[in-house]
Amino acid sequence: MKKNMGTADRIMRVIIAAIVVILYFTDTISGTLGIVLLILSGVFVLTSLVSFCPLYAPFGIKTCSLKDKK
Repeated sequence: MKKNMGTADRIMRVIIAAIVVILYFTDTISGTLGIVLLILSGVFVLTSLVSFCPLYAPFGIKTCSLKDKK
């Protein structure tokens, strides 16, 4: 599995996930939408940790620099 996410992309995903978690636990978002967004946040964090986004692969998108492709 080759890396296809750059540092900026990974940081943005973690920030978005953190914002969604904060909004959920402060009851700003709730219900089904809140659960779906929490699951999406978990996916964002997981893909950030492994530096690979499965949705980028079929489209050939790579946000990592040439030196990060190890």
